[in-house]
Amino acid sequence: MGYPGIWQILIVLLLVVLLFGRGKISDLMGDVAKGITSFKKGLKDEDTDTANSDVHSIEQGGDADKSGSVQKEKADLS
Repeated sequence: MGYPGIWQILIVLLLVVLLFGRGKISDLMGDVAKGITSFKKGLKDEDTDTANSDVHSIEQGGDADKSGSVQKEKADLS
């Protein structure tokens, strides 16, 4: 009961292609790629929004404790 051999993997792949068809598999992989791209874009937008709101509150002379904690958080991230 070891690892599957190359022939076992090829048979499983052949069965998957026969059951789902090449078109459905490529559509599924395209959807996965779009999801990953959307996820990365969301993370980038969240980082940008967080940085902008922190700078905005400091520029308006926010609480000293809050600006100190923001600077501490930025130092911790570095």
